[in-house]
Amino acid sequence: MNVSSGSTSNQPDLDWSQLKETILMLNLAVAQIDQSMHDGNQSVDTLASSFTELATIMAGLSKELEEMPDSDLKQRMSSSTSQASSNVHSAIMAFQFYDKLSQRLNHVSNDLAALTDLISNPATLYAPPAWKALQDKIREKYTMEEERTMFDQVLSGVSIEQALEEYKTALNSNNNADDDIELF
Repeated sequence: MNVSSGSTSNQPDLDWSQLKETILMLNLAVAQIDQSMHDGNQSVDTLASSFTELATIMAGLSKELEEMPDSDLKQRMSSSTSQASSNVHSAIMAFQFYDKLSQRLNHVSNDLAALTDLISNPATLYAPPAWKALQDKIREKYTMEEERTMFDQVLSGVSIEQALEEYKTALNSNNNADDDIELF
């Protein structure tokens, strides 16, 4: 389906179709996600490199403090340095979680683009095997069992709200079961 002519919903003609409008809106969503990720990544890259440098500086200060003779000043500086190092470490962990978010959004963007390709091709639009292949491809990208379960629930007809609630419950119970943090 040719969508290069743009939307005609403001002045429908004989060529107007809700499918064409859907494709245009999906393409817009993909473009917005991609641009948002690009903008966010630039800022986060700058912050991550700044915090990495701060971590290096804090480690150097800690080493220098160890060599100082014991005093109240040394104790206060050690306490402050320790707190600052802890904050820097927390910030670095937050950047790792942002990286995971960015990867997820990239998957969503790619999946929306694949959906757009599927529905713009008359040969695949009405072909259940093509839809099944797309669903399988999307499901394979999930790294967590909770994500796969949510995906399966939505495809089986469970409401998005209920599937998300069960997903959050499963995540919370897994996080409470073990205090391990997934690093990536």
